[in-house]
Amino acid sequence: MEDLHVDMELCTGCRACELACAAEHTSAELPATTTVIEDPAAIEGVQRGIRLQTSVAYARFERCLHCTDAPCVTACPNGAMSLDEELGVVFVDAARCQGCFMCAMVCPFGAISRHPDTGLALKCDGCRDRALEGRSPACVEACEAKALRMGGGEDAARRRQRDKAREIAEAMGLPRLRGERSR
Repeated sequence: MEDLHVDMELCTGCRACELACAAEHTSAELPATTTVIEDPAAIEGVQRGIRLQTSVAYARFERCLHCTDAPCVTACPNGAMSLDEELGVVFVDAARCQGCFMCAMVCPFGAISRHPDTGLALKCDGCRDRALEGRSPACVEACEAKALRMGGGEDAARRRQRDKAREIAEAMGLPRLRGERSR
């Protein structure tokens, strides 16, 4: 699976990503409890793997980074956390999860939460079923602002970091960054 790139400068905080995630992971066993959703954060009983924390000033996208050497996989005493090496996603096997949350305690990104109904570990699964069909995750398809997209994120993020560092250095009157060419 390609990496999910999040550009928070483009995010409008509409929470369509959360709604799409909730809809994608709703099933007969886990039905949505409401049809009109005014506050996506208040959805009860719906499995959601991503969260968008919003405030008046900013929005912050919280999700699993699907680490290659994931501490949650190592910490899980029952093997409920697994890495699908082919797709590059870390997922929860609900049948093996006992709800001890060792995984959540070691996750450096706070990407694992408690399912409100089952009490088991809940996290983004990268829309594994969709990935097997060659489709993008539901959150990416739902993002009208194009703040979420697959692939190419690392280079774009590095370019923005370098540009911001250059801007700050110039504003502070510091010499050109090492390896920088004159414009």
